[in-house]
Amino acid sequence: MPQPRSLLTTGLSLTLRNLPALLWTYAFNLGIALLFSLSLHNQLSTLMAHSLASQSLLSGFDLTTVAGLFTFLSDSPGGPATSFTAVPVYLLIYFLLVPGTLFVYQTAAPARLSTLFQSGILHFWRFVRITLISFFVFGIVLGPLLAVQNAGSSYLDKHILGRNGFLLQLAGLVLVGLVAALLRLYFDLVEVYTVQLGLQLKPNGKPDRRVRRAFAPAWRALTRNFPRAYLTFVILTLVGLSAVVVTARIAMHSLAQPRVWPMFLLAQAGLFLMLLTRFWQRGAETTLALDFPIPPAVLEPLPPPFTAAPIPNPEPASPSLSHPDFGVYHPDPTPEPPNPEPPHPELPTPDPAQPIQEDPR
Repeated sequence: MPQPRSLLTTGLSLTLRNLPALLWTYAFNLGIALLFSLSLHNQLSTLMAHSLASQSLLSGFDLTTVAGLFTFLSDSPGGPATSFTAVPVYLLIYFLLVPGTLFVYQTAAPARLSTLFQSGILHFWRFVRITLISFFVFGIVLGPLLAVQNAGSSYLDKHILGRNGFLLQLAGLVLVGLVAALLRLYFDLVEVYTVQLGLQLKPNGKPDRRVRRAFAPAWRALTRNFPRAYLTFVILTLVGLSAVVVTARIAMHSLAQPRVWPMFLLAQAGLFLMLLTRFWQRGAETTLALDFPIPPAVLEPLPPPFTAAPIPNPEPASPSLSHPDFGVYHPDPTPEPPNPEPPHPELPTPDPAQPIQEDPR
């Protein structure tokens, strides 16, 4: 068995070799954000263009004014509908680009947009089913944990205050986050193995679309490589979150600047780095799935060919010859041979009593 490869380095190599997939995903996310923020921009312009309260936002950053502004927008008719409309569009792009990305990761196909969309369409409903199953499992596992964490936070707020209470609450949140990361890693592997199954053919010659066959291989790969797989996933998650936190903190300290585009570029850099780490995770998971692939399905033996039972005393069917100009011709059921051979003359039978005469020559 070959030595398993490094998940970090090989995953990063896969991500950089298929960089167009990352760029297309970032472009679509940015386009969705800009498209669905136009209505919010128009509403904010309408409210702040004729209000003296907007001066507190132009000369500084007043949290009270911002909270009141967004409360007014949420109470206005059609306010939150625009943000909810972006969710189905985002999910549609997700269910198209993610399967395409995993496909090019595993097949080394060029990461063109047409390839991503074509593979995404083939795997669309399979990824929808995986997402629904993951929501169900997340609810079953994380629901009780969140309930316990909320009860513990309420107890700490009443009995333990200060730094100790804060650290205990933070430990509870970290525990819930680690469990959520484990579930997310498992279902990521299920998606990777689902794409790998689609590359295999069943005995009937069609691609294997059975999502249920991906759950056991994903569990085996995770349990056999748990330390390095889970540690890689958590490290990359922390790197992505750190990039967003650092850039957001710098942007928050630059809100009252006269120019907005540097803050916008800084925030987009943080989001791009977080998206890069997510694709890096996908590359690491693909590396793990390629090192421990699903064995090809055992071909089931084909049924024996059908043999008809013999018919007793079959009657010979009369053949017919057809011609487009002369209609149908039915020959005589007992035709004579076309070229009968002439009968051979019978040779005289020699008499045993008569001596055989020799040739005088």
